[in-house]
Amino acid sequence: MPYLDHIQECNGFDPQRFRPFVIEGQPVGWIKPDMALRLSAFPGTFRVEDDQVGLSSTLATAEARTEAVGKAMQALAGQGVLQPLRGEMYPVMTDWGMPELLRIDRSAVHALGVLAVGVHLNGYVGRGPDQKLWIARRARDKAVAPGKLDHLVAGGQPAGLGLMENVIKECAEEADIPQALAQQAKATSAVRYCFENEQGLRNDLIFCYDLECPADFKPHPADGEVEAFELWPIAKVQETVLETRDFKFNVPLVLIDFMIRHGHITAENEKDYLGLIKGLRA
Repeated sequence: MPYLDHIQECNGFDPQRFRPFVIEGQPVGWIKPDMALRLSAFPGTFRVEDDQVGLSSTLATAEARTEAVGKAMQALAGQGVLQPLRGEMYPVMTDWGMPELLRIDRSAVHALGVLAVGVHLNGYVGRGPDQKLWIARRARDKAVAPGKLDHLVAGGQPAGLGLMENVIKECAEEADIPQALAQQAKATSAVRYCFENEQGLRNDLIFCYDLECPADFKPHPADGEVEAFELWPIAKVQETVLETRDFKFNVPLVLIDFMIRHGHITAENEKDYLGLIKGLRA
């Protein structure tokens, strides 16, 4: 499976199949027509029109919106329309770094098609052609991509927590990485993609981090989300990305970004080099 195919599969968004979700005249997400119909059952919260979905003008503050939308999402979860609420709040904003317009439970993010932010950490040993990467095997009972391959550490970005704070938290929770080592992670780049799924829209932004690990370091599954860790030669990582679908769907994008930055994918050995660079920032 060519590198570019992984990127293209994560960018199959057709706006004609959705209605914009608008707050204060600003688009913040995309909603499927069937979900818009569900939301019309909450006229005190949602203003559902033929060409867009908004919020009631009476909801003038982020706090009021958070409370009202939260009650609607709780009701939809109780009806089985949404997955059970997870108690983890995500900010809703027009783009990263912009003001929060409200917060919603993580389970409602795809249904409303709002921006979902996450952090992915590449844990590597050495440099050059002998470089190795730590690869995680996701637990078989995970709701998303059970048993698939993953990064050393990855997680969603909850409201009220800084990116680096989240990296350190996820390092401890998922891989038992000491804080002193986790703090050495370097912010390197960002990857964006957008595609339709059964729940609605995955409108994702991933902030990528690199952590050069000591040769004698070994991560350990800590919170049950990871089954095991293995240290792979970079050649095996490349082969697995190119020939299988063994990685969780978005992991190849971050790995491609890593391999470009570390010189494993170059303009000389990859005909789609410019397409990869452009596609990762879609």
